[in-house]
Amino acid sequence: MSWLQRAVQGLARSAPNTLTFEDYVQYFNWQGLSYGARAGSLVSEHEEIGDDFEGLVQGAYKGNGVIFACMVARMLLFAEARFQFRTLRSGRPGDLYGDTALAPLETPWKNGTTGNLLSRMIQDVDLAGNSYIRRPGRTILRPGSLGNASGSQYLQRLRPDWVTIVLGSQTDAEDPADAIDVELAGYLFHPGGKASGKKPHFLFPEEVAHFAPIPDPIAVYRGMSWITPIIREVMGDGAATAHKLKFFENGATPNMVVTAQPDIKTGGPFDLWVQNMKQSLKGLRGAYETLYLGYGSTAEVVGKDMKEVDFRATQGAGETRIAAAAGVPPIIVGLSEGLASATYSNYGQARRRFADGTMRPLWRDAAASLSTLIDLPRPIAGEKTELWYDDRDIPFLQEDVKDAAEAQQVDAISIKQLIDSGYTPESVVDAVTAGDLKRLKHSGLVSVQLQPPGVAAAEDDDGAESSEDDAPATPAQDPPEPAPAAEGENATGRLVRALQNP
Repeated sequence: MSWLQRAVQGLARSAPNTLTFEDYVQYFNWQGLSYGARAGSLVSEHEEIGDDFEGLVQGAYKGNGVIFACMVARMLLFAEARFQFRTLRSGRPGDLYGDTALAPLETPWKNGTTGNLLSRMIQDVDLAGNSYIRRPGRTILRPGSLGNASGSQYLQRLRPDWVTIVLGSQTDAEDPADAIDVELAGYLFHPGGKASGKKPHFLFPEEVAHFAPIPDPIAVYRGMSWITPIIREVMGDGAATAHKLKFFENGATPNMVVTAQPDIKTGGPFDLWVQNMKQSLKGLRGAYETLYLGYGSTAEVVGKDMKEVDFRATQGAGETRIAAAAGVPPIIVGLSEGLASATYSNYGQARRRFADGTMRPLWRDAAASLSTLIDLPRPIAGEKTELWYDDRDIPFLQEDVKDAAEAQQVDAISIKQLIDSGYTPESVVDAVTAGDLKRLKHSGLVSVQLQPPGVAAAEDDDGAESSEDDAPATPAQDPPEPAPAAEGENATGRLVRALQNP
């Protein structure tokens, strides 16, 4: 039995035997008609958020404004990047350049763009913890083999909850996931879902890019959504929003207990009295209206209003915890606690934290994951090539112009000093931009400060004579003795005679 067959059998044995709510509902559906599966005790007064893909989509992404704002902020910036190839020399990064091999990432599907691809990837990761992108026909050729390794021109996005990771091992373990030599065997794609009953498609690892930036601690290859640990926070924020809505639906007043008149009997008269009160006072139209009660009737406020429970602080704390899990500073998405301390300086620091601490690690991981589907160009001797992201044209990252200008000024000073020290200009620019001083190449020319004093410059390699500046200086002759002064000649006469007879 091959290790792949053992992997598939292990997958079947490890499949859960519990009956989920969706499976239960399917028992009551036939040919598109429902036969009352949601009746009885299945109905709950609390709306739970499922921990599966559809549950997070409906309950979190489409049902919670804070989750939606954080995901959109991540998606819009993540989709701004482009992909390029980058050279590596001695483990240090080099230049970025484009190539025709990047075409599947630039046009992933018909009328698609790199931004569409990245938007789908980060959306699947946020909700399911995993993103699967397939390139049909993609294979990895062994040395000496013939064939086409590129695969299809277009890519395919696989719905994450319809994909199963298949693990295998060389040992005869009952469950390959428990084996010490567990490895990735491939992926199973279930058309229509895992409960559809359709035959799944087996996909080799070489034709699937698996993007899972947050690994699940109890899984080998599976990722985890950042929403999973904060589901209770999401439910609490939803409950706070519902409380606010109920407050205004109830006429912008807290809960009240109204005691009827003693002569009103329970039953028909009492129900009619309650109905009349609701029609005249309850709701937004009846807000702030005067309440008239008959003799013996009383009204008493119970519970706490929004001011007493400090609604803003209560809801704001939950919003901040959600934003922290998403890696998005609250000021970026305009949450209340972030705006309370908002300044231009704080926004600049938050922007840098969002870009450096959240987005750049995601871009780096996405580039490494998608490199499985791309043919890397052949590197030059002594160099390597990798798929990398290009963020130089993203406006969100170019607001710190002052810092960028200061960094360039420091680089310019370093370049000038190194060139003055005798290094070749080409190697100086290469070394400074890459941050690797080992790339410096010396021209052999040194400054005069490095020569011993009084030493003349050597002749050129062609045997040229030394220049006039290199010739030794001749000793200066002593000035001639002045002629003796004539008898009776004063100082003026001596000066005139000296000018006439130099």
